[in-house]
Amino acid sequence: MSEKVLQYNKPSLQGILTIPGDKSVSHRSVMFGAIATGATTVEGFLLGEDCLSTIDCFQKLGVHIEVEGTNVTIQSPGIENWQEPTEVLYTGNSGTTTRLMLGILAGSPVHSVMTGDASIGKRPMRRVIDPLRQMGAQITGRAKGQYTPLAIQGTKLQAIDYQMPVASAQVKSAILLAGLRAEGTTIVRETEVSRDHTERMLRQFGAQVEVNNGVVSLEGGQILQGTHVAVPGDISSAAFFLVAGAICENSKITLENVGINPTRDGIVEVLQKMGAAMTVTPNSDTQAEPTATIQIETSTLTATTIEGDMIPRLIDEIPIIALLATQAHGRTIIKDAEELKVKETDRITAVVNELTKLGANIEATADGMVIEGPTPLHGASLQTYGDHRIGMMGAIAALITDGAVTLDDAGCIAVSYPSFFEHIEAVK
Repeated sequence: MSEKVLQYNKPSLQGILTIPGDKSVSHRSVMFGAIATGATTVEGFLLGEDCLSTIDCFQKLGVHIEVEGTNVTIQSPGIENWQEPTEVLYTGNSGTTTRLMLGILAGSPVHSVMTGDASIGKRPMRRVIDPLRQMGAQITGRAKGQYTPLAIQGTKLQAIDYQMPVASAQVKSAILLAGLRAEGTTIVRETEVSRDHTERMLRQFGAQVEVNNGVVSLEGGQILQGTHVAVPGDISSAAFFLVAGAICENSKITLENVGINPTRDGIVEVLQKMGAAMTVTPNSDTQAEPTATIQIETSTLTATTIEGDMIPRLIDEIPIIALLATQAHGRTIIKDAEELKVKETDRITAVVNELTKLGANIEATADGMVIEGPTPLHGASLQTYGDHRIGMMGAIAALITDGAVTLDDAGCIAVSYPSFFEHIEAVK
């Protein structure tokens, strides 16, 4: 626990920031490099605790990984030659590491045991394990595999045709990664399209993937080839400074190299709907993930409703959107966001509790929240629940509060944004 007292006295924000690498893409770059034959080089890797957990797990499997700054080189002996780990694979706070590795390990030739921190121990795993078991995976764990620790005995898998009950890129990705090692064509059907980093990266590593109207299909037995991955800046991290730029007086900040994957750019659409003074200038790059420079300045904001198929495109940004809504004119409604209850913490409860402490007019609903604004906020002592997104929400709130904001555990922010407080200092 690392308590931090923040008193910024309502600064105006000015400057240019380069946002750290995308967490989802960083995780996958190591995973795909570990599966592929030949060397993979990664540029702009996120050196957050979650992504370092992914590296650690694959090193325990005998994959040679070197880290120099934000550049990573992965040289795998090939999945057939992985070492059976003598230690437990520890995934820390990373749901992405835990769930995607289940799909990878299910079709591998090794036996392994995987666990994470206390937060991971509460997050549901059956949503991944059930379809993997339909493919023939041998996975056991606490509460019949609902929770970690989990034991995985790699085995031969059979392809399945799976209808997703809820939009989840982690579940979809685990099934597709298992499908690489399965006999037959694996099909995943989505009612609401979730983030597509896995499909993009499969193609980048040479796999054939068909995507048509929410149906993703992948032929088993394909061999991935090592390649170069340029990781874009994480739009979920950028969201905190986009909101800061919009709600702090006399502010104008520019964020460079921000990933604008269309399955992830919901925060940009929300800001536009609310009337933010923002420009998005796409970069003319040829990478698998599109990027842009985004400039934002102090804005007069109008409330909006966020629902339906927009929710999967901004599920990680809802805590900071709730703060944004406290400064918008009118009633902002967030609904269809039940998935927030099974993130690092129950984010509906956490967001409402902590913003209420700051003086926000906010109420929880069964599937989201309702926020009335604009409301002046005051200082308070906040709980982060060990959740990086809640911690960063509280820190950005401190930029506009009368009085200090105290975070009970600011250290959790290093999970996804180790340089977060340095970046606040750089623009305030």
